[in-house]
Amino acid sequence: QVQLVESGGGLVQAGGSLRLSCAASGHTFSSYAMGWFRQAPGKDREFVAGISWNGGNTHYADSVKGRFTISRDNAKNAVFLQMNSLKPEDTAVYYCAAAGVPAGVVVTTTYAYSSWGQGTQLTVSS
Repeated sequence: QVQLVESGGGLVQAGGSLRLSCAASGHTFSSYAMGWFRQAPGKDREFVAGISWNGGNTHYADSVKGRFTISRDNAKNAVFLQMNSLKPEDTAVYYCAAAGVPAGVVVTTTYAYSSWGQGTQLTVSS
């Protein structure tokens, strides 16, 4: 399995931007599809964005489409989430996750991911 560590969370005002990073180690990162999920207090963990292992395909939750962008750098074993036009409802703990799936596949369900990071807190103030 791959080990994942998120960073880049923090406190930002509504309308602001932030970029989350996820560093991977321990296995062949480039063979994993990657995803970002988030979990707000009292709510289930939800899919935010996903990217296939070659970066060719991406998928976004409707709530973040047009505002968030997922990308990856396989040479650096990293995946990123650029978040723009942030809203208070984006406040949550954000997790990155890795899924061993075929090329080109983007995974949106939590149970398909085998490795998870510890999470990073994003708070958006109004």
